[in-house]
Amino acid sequence: MTPGPQLQIDAPLLVFGGPYSNRQATEAVLAEAARLGIAPTRIICTGDLVAYGGEPVATVDLVRRAGIHVVMGNCDEQLGASAQDCACGYPSGSACERLSAAWFAYADAQIESDARAWLAGLSRRLDIQVGGVRLAVIHGSVSRINQFVFASTAAAIKRREIALADVDGVIAGHCGLPFSQVIDGRLWHNAGVVGMPANDGTPRAWYSVLSPADGGLRIEHRALDYDHRAAAAAMARAGLPPDYREALATGLWPSCDVLPYREIRERGIAIAPGAATWTPAAPKRRGKVSDAQQLWPRPRDGTKPIAVAKFKDPVLTATGEPRATVPLRELRTLWFNTGTLCNITCRNCYIESSPRNDRLVYLGLDDITPYLDEIARERLGTQEIGFTGGEPFMNPHIIEMLDECLARGFRTLVLTNAMRPMQRHKPRLLALNERYGDRLVIRVSLDHYSAGRHEDERGPGTFAPTRDGLVWLAAHSFNVAVAGRTMWGEDDSAERAGYARLFAEHRIPVDAGDPGALVLFPEMDASADVPEITTACWSILGKSPDDVMCASSRMVVKRKGAERPAVLSCTLIPYDPAFELGPTLADAARAVPLNHPHCAKFCVLGGASCSRAAGDGERRVECTAIAAE
Repeated sequence: MTPGPQLQIDAPLLVFGGPYSNRQATEAVLAEAARLGIAPTRIICTGDLVAYGGEPVATVDLVRRAGIHVVMGNCDEQLGASAQDCACGYPSGSACERLSAAWFAYADAQIESDARAWLAGLSRRLDIQVGGVRLAVIHGSVSRINQFVFASTAAAIKRREIALADVDGVIAGHCGLPFSQVIDGRLWHNAGVVGMPANDGTPRAWYSVLSPADGGLRIEHRALDYDHRAAAAAMARAGLPPDYREALATGLWPSCDVLPYREIRERGIAIAPGAATWTPAAPKRRGKVSDAQQLWPRPRDGTKPIAVAKFKDPVLTATGEPRATVPLRELRTLWFNTGTLCNITCRNCYIESSPRNDRLVYLGLDDITPYLDEIARERLGTQEIGFTGGEPFMNPHIIEMLDECLARGFRTLVLTNAMRPMQRHKPRLLALNERYGDRLVIRVSLDHYSAGRHEDERGPGTFAPTRDGLVWLAAHSFNVAVAGRTMWGEDDSAERAGYARLFAEHRIPVDAGDPGALVLFPEMDASADVPEITTACWSILGKSPDDVMCASSRMVVKRKGAERPAVLSCTLIPYDPAFELGPTLADAARAVPLNHPHCAKFCVLGGASCSRAAGDGERRVECTAIAAE
């Protein structure tokens, strides 16, 4: 994007976004500017004049008459071009996409040719200099007008966009939520919008005032009160669906379809106005790159922290009730953790795998064969061997270990992100597939069917390589499965429908409706409160200890510095010594007390299993049955 019009400003600047056809809110923010003595030449709108509200014509006229600076939003661009939709970037089939069709059709019918031409003539970028600081004002991002950039969006994305702009900082809009961050000394600022609340449970809107201060800026994030009831009445008169109209009063968006995980967790938690000071600094050219430094608002999380007394005693819960235990019914699946090293760092990896975490070291063929021999010698009847990590295909011995298990007749499951480490083994994988066919199962971790949400968890640029790896496996007739996550609160059927569309588009033969073929895992947070599982919970929940993963599986790991591997009760708790059962499978055959938050959240209440074979017919049980604990 080339630089836009240039402004030199040495006095306070008022910034707001998203009038959204909300005349009352737009009038209120312009009145605030007048009260503060900020002239129209020092007022900037980050676009989307027309959207959810009921008075598109009046709102555009009001902004035009005010004589303020406006950058083009995607809604402005689409209306100016007489396009068919708002191009907001909503997921296909989402509630936001459905609702946008109604307001866009209404606005498109109302906007006259003169206003449409004015919208089409808006600049996509405005460059300003405030007190010596160079800023680019855009709508979504520098590279894409409708890109959602939230506070939790990866620092690497913001770093790239600021570099593209070649400025000290970026002022953006589109996402609807206000925040200020510093990335390598550069600013990313979003004033929020006035046409809708900030999904924080209050009807307030948001704007900001930027003032020169000591070679940088003082940034004030201010709440805006206005007559939201009158704005809602205008929406009702326009015949618009009630969803966004109700949001004006409740302060809660009707859908979280576009929100990352962090912003979903902050839904309904009121934002407090605040201020911060920023002074630009040159990006470091060498050394470790930094994450975004949050200037405002302070992180908000509605998660209740876990009580200190919980999960301490393996026999009794914090309330003195007998803790549930799970006997090993049969060793149906034996897992080998190939090592915790991974080619990527996920936001919330279940076992903290990363390119630097080697707390669990690589297993080799000599490490796993004693366990395979023990299965045969003791006639344990194990059906499946699973390989997890880390990224198993980073282990230099992975192909030999897979071959050994398959040659012994085991159904062999390997979990992978299907990125470069796996793709380096393509010829050898093809050979294994030719020899053993369906006994080799490769389950690909594709956290969501959309790139945005997958990369919310796994980082920028991870979706396409994983999808392409999955497509390659499918094209070469591998027995494939997929693992996703449910952390965004999406309806199960809607999420499976999204995966089904993706699979159909790329000819991936995975049945998205089969919970064994597409396994959807709940999010886990060991610090979040969750009920302890007592012996009484089995009857309350209508579940059996046999339903829980540790009734039929164990995992082998090798700790860094250890002489030999050890057997653990669970694939998800590799570092807690209380879940280490001994060096042999015989040692590990004893019952397991459910004395960890993951036991409750993931296995009992979440109904999840790490094994594809165990996924068939499983039920998902909600935690409301014992939520009062």
